[in-house]
Amino acid sequence: MTISMYEASVGLFVPYLSNLSGLLDKGVAHAEARKFDSAILLGMRLSPNMYDLAQQVGEACRHAVVAPALLAKRETVALPALEHDMAGLQARIATSIEFIEGLPRAEIDAGAERNVFFRLKNGTELPFTGRSLLLTFSVPQFFFHVTTAYDLLRHAGVELVKKDYLGRK
Repeated sequence: MTISMYEASVGLFVPYLSNLSGLLDKGVAHAEARKFDSAILLGMRLSPNMYDLAQQVGEACRHAVVAPALLAKRETVALPALEHDMAGLQARIATSIEFIEGLPRAEIDAGAERNVFFRLKNGTELPFTGRSLLLTFSVPQFFFHVTTAYDLLRHAGVELVKKDYLGRK
């Protein structure tokens, strides 16, 4: 049995982006209950040289959008500017979900053997096949950033459990 590139990308990214949105909602509720500005959470980082929470969310969205777009030979959606506010991050997540859900399944599935290039922020292009991009780069990157966002919120005292990360399946 084989898994389609669509299921391994859109089928994976959409539910976890939704879960990430829920994590941010819990962060906002935590801040409101303790009477502090939830934007404080967005500047948190695990280490001085790591991305903060807002950037972790931004990178999760970037990987969720770029890989399926490359597989489908489509231009990537222009995501809203990365702002350090919860509403802006929620908009970014919603835009990411809407974009990847709108990509044609057949075009994504057809991209498995296609040669693609992932462009790093510094302009360097990394060569992959569609399958290797997705399975060895984009999915691991996506989960690294989603997990780090979860960990940052947990570290801040937000009451989260594994079910919040995995979703209510």
